[in-house]
Amino acid sequence: MLSQTETAIGPSGRTGKRTKRQRQPNEISNISNLLINIFFWIYTAICVVPLILVIIVSFSDEQSVVQHGYSFFPNKWDISSYEFLLKDYWQIIDAAAVSLFVTVVGTILSLVIMAMYAYPISRGDFPHRNFFSFFMFFTLLFNGGLVPWYLVYTQMMHLKDTLWILIMPLLVSAFFVIILRTFFANTIPPALVESAKIDGAPEFRIFVQIILPLSLPVLATVGLFQTLAYWNDWYLSLIFISPEGHVNLQYLMYKTMLNVQFLTASPQAMAALAAQGVEINLPTETVRMAMAVIGIGPIVFVYSFFQKYFIKGLTVGAVKG
Repeated sequence: MLSQTETAIGPSGRTGKRTKRQRQPNEISNISNLLINIFFWIYTAICVVPLILVIIVSFSDEQSVVQHGYSFFPNKWDISSYEFLLKDYWQIIDAAAVSLFVTVVGTILSLVIMAMYAYPISRGDFPHRNFFSFFMFFTLLFNGGLVPWYLVYTQMMHLKDTLWILIMPLLVSAFFVIILRTFFANTIPPALVESAKIDGAPEFRIFVQIILPLSLPVLATVGLFQTLAYWNDWYLSLIFISPEGHVNLQYLMYKTMLNVQFLTASPQAMAALAAQGVEINLPTETVRMAMAVIGIGPIVFVYSFFQKYFIKGLTVGAVKG
């Protein structure tokens, strides 16, 4: 055991007491702290450097990339990839507006619905909590398949070619409902709910004014994952939206990349364009990077909003208090 005091002899020969700080049981040494910081700096660089490379390549010349490969120091800077994508900029603006609407509305609705489902099944005094918990858990393991899933939304709900078809399929996730239920059950004290009921507060007021403000970490975590799911989704536009309909930004970028690959890989298509006098200058490598920058650009700012609660909410349920 470390001694809290030790005797020191000064230049004049006098002795005195010098206090020595006692190390806490879980405190790490300075060397360990330095090594941990170095590790996370390296890990952060591994995550950030590829993103920087994508941005640099998107502003590089297509021929330089084809001849010399990807480089942090391109021989020639060029914005032809962005000019190619922005020729029909109104289409990109429309797709970005669709993605923004679907992401914002879908995330808010999904948080409200999943929280309202998870809170009752987290209460021990709810008589049907086991049935509804099993009902949600069952959907996590089994589903009806692609064809019934498609027919429900198109033939029964008639949501084809609407914006709601991009929201409804991702509205509720059984996994996130279980996470919310775990947080409500292990973090919210039952005595707090009982005291509010004694004071005459109805259940809805308890949920809105007490439960939700205390659940910001888990709501922010689930909200972040839902935001990423809605923003990055392109499959729903592919399945449910017709070619003349309003698609989201991710599917528009996906379709553009397929068109570029088809034209560059098809000699017949290139010959037909040349016969019509169309200038053939289709960037392939740089346009991929430009599409990635356009696609991930807005969503990067979401992390700064959720970062305050993300770590705390991500580990919910790991240790029961």
